[in-house]
Amino acid sequence: MALRLSGLDHLDPQTVQLPYGTEVTTRVDRDHGARRIPSGAIGRVVAEQDGTYEIQIIGIGPVAYVRSELLPRKAGQLRFAMRRAADWEALRPCVVLEATVGSHAWGLNDEHSDTDIRGAFVLPFSWTGGLGEPPQDLISADGSTAFWEAEKLIRQALRGDPNTLELLFVDTARALDPLGEWLLESRDAFVSQLLYGTFGRYALSQLHKLQQAARLAEHRAQVIAWLRQDPELTLDDLAARLVAATEIDAPKGQAEPRARDYIKQLYGSMHDQGLLPHSDLASLRAFAISAEAATLDLPRELRPKNAYNLLRLIGSAIAWLRTGQPALRVDGAFRDELLAIKRGEVRLDEVLRRAEARIPELEDARRATRLPKEPDLARADALLRRLREEAARRWIGRVSSVFGSDAPQLPALTKEPT
Repeated sequence: MALRLSGLDHLDPQTVQLPYGTEVTTRVDRDHGARRIPSGAIGRVVAEQDGTYEIQIIGIGPVAYVRSELLPRKAGQLRFAMRRAADWEALRPCVVLEATVGSHAWGLNDEHSDTDIRGAFVLPFSWTGGLGEPPQDLISADGSTAFWEAEKLIRQALRGDPNTLELLFVDTARALDPLGEWLLESRDAFVSQLLYGTFGRYALSQLHKLQQAARLAEHRAQVIAWLRQDPELTLDDLAARLVAATEIDAPKGQAEPRARDYIKQLYGSMHDQGLLPHSDLASLRAFAISAEAATLDLPRELRPKNAYNLLRLIGSAIAWLRTGQPALRVDGAFRDELLAIKRGEVRLDEVLRRAEARIPELEDARRATRLPKEPDLARADALLRRLREEAARRWIGRVSSVFGSDAPQLPALTKEPT
């Protein structure tokens, strides 16, 4: 039985902000160009700014709505949005460390770059030790700001997680409380040769996955183009064309079954993205002849920013292993190279070739590094105990702080619906 801290009663379900990706049903009719979109249309949240939501409507594309004109399709999604909003409201004052991360921290930002904030919060003593499962993350409605609970941050850092280590070591990291200062003072305890795998080898494996995803995206475009030209094509027809047009890696006699499976995965994925009303060929066929098909974007994972960031991670791993010091900001020729990739001026296969060309450097850096083989588990454990003990001291002593007399009220305990 899952028990959660609730505290949702004061939130109006009609006004709570909807996270990116929430499936919604529209509550009003809307004119969109020459089309009339009736109430009850199904879509997905893809952006939000100043209270206006951009909703990807199936068969139409992005359309603007305000919050009162939208209703989450599933009760679970509304509960999730409400719980996230309640956690943010209650525990945002308990943030002890924050930093601007991403391209602004790496020196790779441009006029289109988002500002991403990451950090850490500490649970008040009164929120720990009971039956309830207190939140481990605080996330803003637009997803641009996120904070991890201190224990989660420490566990992630011990694994060498790139996002966590970069949060601790970026120049913009600043403590908002002595508890945050302790996190920064102990950050070198998390640095080890695990960087080789979590930064370097991880990035290389993800680039290979991007290359595979790029090939699948090309197949997607071909299938949609064939259906647009001839909507009567069957699943077997499409599979045969896909085998003839591409090199599908499959045992003898298995190429066409594999191609059929791919096409099924294609319309299943597009249904999950809110682009198709149903996960079937009929819906894919209808989409192919719609106006929206002509403006279909690349999948999010194929955007140039993902490729340039992975190559950056490999460079960071090499420098950190080689020198023993974090190298998160990028300059010189490497910066120019990454910016060119970010602008989409370099093909993905060329990015992969450049990444693989750096493997000898990565291996040499690992062999020569003076970093410890493993993070300092004892120091990390002592740090977490110190944070918990200080939160308890302030609570029990009713110290004037958000961890003492001004601590957020503990929400009621509720049973999680099944």
